[in-house]
Amino acid sequence: MKCSLLIKNCSYMTPGFEIVENCAIAIDGTRIVEIGPNEELIAKYEPADTLNGKGKLCMPGLVDAHTHTCQQLLKGQTMDELPMIWSRILVPFESNLNEDDVRVSAEMSCLEMIKSGTTSFADAGGVHMHKVAEAAVQSGMRAAITRSSIDIGDFLPDTMKQPLETIIDNNEWLHREYHGAGDGRIQIWFGIRQVMSCSPELIQAAAQKAREYGTGLHMHLAEHRDEVRYCLERYKKRPVEYLESLGALGPNLLTAHNVVYSELELELLKQYGVNIVHCPRANFNSHGFPKTPRMIMMGMPIGMGSDGASGSNLSLFDEMRVFRSGMHAYWGLPVFDPMVVPVPELLKMITIGGAAALQLADEIGTVEAGKKADLILIDIDQPHITPSRILINTLVESVTPRDVEDAIIDGKIVMKNREMLTLDEERIMHESKNRMDEIARRAGI
Repeated sequence: MKCSLLIKNCSYMTPGFEIVENCAIAIDGTRIVEIGPNEELIAKYEPADTLNGKGKLCMPGLVDAHTHTCQQLLKGQTMDELPMIWSRILVPFESNLNEDDVRVSAEMSCLEMIKSGTTSFADAGGVHMHKVAEAAVQSGMRAAITRSSIDIGDFLPDTMKQPLETIIDNNEWLHREYHGAGDGRIQIWFGIRQVMSCSPELIQAAAQKAREYGTGLHMHLAEHRDEVRYCLERYKKRPVEYLESLGALGPNLLTAHNVVYSELELELLKQYGVNIVHCPRANFNSHGFPKTPRMIMMGMPIGMGSDGASGSNLSLFDEMRVFRSGMHAYWGLPVFDPMVVPVPELLKMITIGGAAALQLADEIGTVEAGKKADLILIDIDQPHITPSRILINTLVESVTPRDVEDAIIDGKIVMKNREMLTLDEERIMHESKNRMDEIARRAGI
């Protein structure tokens, strides 16, 4: 039997987070067609290409469910900065980017993501987002992309504000031109930057357009106390109640951060099937600790995001590790509970939870026959990983981005033995260094 790719001699992670050894995975076209004993599948299939998985673990490609590719060239800029970083640094920086800046920034983001095991991402939007879509297509990645949507906010530069009609028209153009690009890997969503920078009319219009186009809606929500105070002062409602009144809540809504919620807000989010995404390092450093144990008990879908590279990096392995420690210290130690967020829940957040947030739970997020072949192979034959009595525990605590050896997206190998096959790593690194300082000078930061 013919297939396009056979991964042989590997271990793999099941949807139930068990590790099965001495396996092979047959891929034909874009999908996994069979997983089984190594020798059996080697005898059964005639592959056009093979990938040696000896000493490696195959797991789902990671899903960064909230990032900012337009902020990649701010790396190292926002750590140790005083508030408000968003209005003082991030937005002024974005407003000074030209198309070539965004192209290089997006290419660098895709490069870093793939090399750290991420195969899909949701971008919260910036400027010139068609260049992000083009970079994602070139890299081979899967992405849900929107554009920046800001029409109010005295604390923001006028260069980032646009009339409601212009924002919606530009988003519709982006959808017409790029939705379904890259053999269907690219989705174009609608965006709400956040409640303090979007008028009620813009929130309603974005939510309506997302429903009309049958696509997703991406926003920052409940990120910090100022946002709650803003809504209470102006609308006499907390942020989630306010969004409900505007008809914005629904299963196509992806909300990033999700830190400062009341119990009633959690019930509303659960009721409407809203997809929760946490960004641990960004939140712990400036906003606080979300009620994640409660969310897990309620059965809410939870993904994880890097929030971009301006303060750290794009590694979801790092995010997961920090998140576990933070949750244990804040929610576990005070009540002597060492398992407030168990290992399988953490692994869900960076795989199937992120896939659900991107509206792709039926397509990616687990290693299963019938699903898209979005896979990564981890070199586990290393002193800091093996031997291990319980490998999934060791994955959470020990795996680093450099342990990701191979990446497959949509059935195509995009990185093999850490060599990028879709992006010119040397050129992108060179251009990124040259542009970083120039943009910072232009933005006055």
